[in-house]
Amino acid sequence: MSTYRLATTNISRQVATLSRHQRVLPPRNGLTICRQLATKVGPPKGTSTFKLALIGATLGGASGTAYTLYNNWRDKNAHMEHERTPPQVIDALPDNIRITKRYVNPKDKSGLEIILFQFQTCPFCCKVRSFLDYMGISYAVVEVDAVLRQDIKWSKQKKVPTVLIRQQDGKYVQMCDSSAIISLISTYLNDKHTDIGELAQFYPTISYFDDNGKKIRDILNKYFLMYQEKTPKNFTKEMEESERKWRTWADNHLVHLISPNCYQTLGEAFETFDWFSEAGEWDVHFPKWERNLMVYVGASAMWGISKMLKRRHGLSDDVRSHIYDALDKWTREIKKRKTQFMGGKEPNLADLSVFGVLSSMEGCQAFKDCLENTNIGEWFYGVKQKIDKNKGNLIRERIEGEVLKAEFISNK
Repeated sequence: MSTYRLATTNISRQVATLSRHQRVLPPRNGLTICRQLATKVGPPKGTSTFKLALIGATLGGASGTAYTLYNNWRDKNAHMEHERTPPQVIDALPDNIRITKRYVNPKDKSGLEIILFQFQTCPFCCKVRSFLDYMGISYAVVEVDAVLRQDIKWSKQKKVPTVLIRQQDGKYVQMCDSSAIISLISTYLNDKHTDIGELAQFYPTISYFDDNGKKIRDILNKYFLMYQEKTPKNFTKEMEESERKWRTWADNHLVHLISPNCYQTLGEAFETFDWFSEAGEWDVHFPKWERNLMVYVGASAMWGISKMLKRRHGLSDDVRSHIYDALDKWTREIKKRKTQFMGGKEPNLADLSVFGVLSSMEGCQAFKDCLENTNIGEWFYGVKQKIDKNKGNLIRERIEGEVLKAEFISNK
């Protein structure tokens, strides 16, 4: 995708494709009632077929109307398809933001002011951090309580990662999708003449209905970079398509293998959350009761959720074999290219996405097993070395409210 116009065209094509196949199926309540009437109560003599059909149609219509009204009551915009929602822009930073640490790179020339709201070991948050660190961008971090989520209560979307990026007018644009965040900042770094807030408008959330009639909201062009007429040199269309393909693979396949492998047993779940606590410095950033709540409630919940995810994604009881197969597929592709990384001599966005997902379980037994049973280690630590070389200096701190606004801006 090399132009804004092409990006818009892509959205339209994807939406058009979705709308041909995704229809809301009418409820079957009326038909069921008709069958019950036909089975349990014989029609009286003289009752015409037309009259029975009319009764069935009336019941079906009434059921359908009730079902539609119920759905509309639950979601006032449920009837709207192809609804376009641009990224939210807020006038100022929310009050009492608790900055836990910052990464400051003296060589950062981006001019960006970024605040990342995250869980330290969330795969999608790890993706964003891996990208920012590799690009040598300075940013502040707010470590969010994974259970209570108090630090994002100001946001309509209670999810991480969330970033606030300062626009030229002093307002902040909010982005909540890891791949869209990466694409937006990559686009900006390629051409800094356009305000980051203006570029963010090319990543709207679009609504559509899936095959089951469920309303889905997604950023359909989140893997596309808006290069305009300034496509990087020696970056071919084939390279661009390959990068998008593997970024999509990381989100749609690889990431779904993490939870079933990290939380196979309740014991493994607690071991994983103990590592999360250590990696995220929960004992430093949260009171002891809150840290324990996150570990015990989080581990128990994820152990149960992992079982549901295993069924949803059709994984066998040998969940390790699925992640081994995925990593073998990735390393085979790199070997076929005869390069160190998927991007060649340097990691590209696909490398950083896959690395980010895998780094979320780096301290878990599942990752140790992956190192022993696949060839992922050489590539993984090669990317890690590149990232560590470029990322800013870590400064641990906690700044609140107005102090944050003054201190953070003064360091830019």
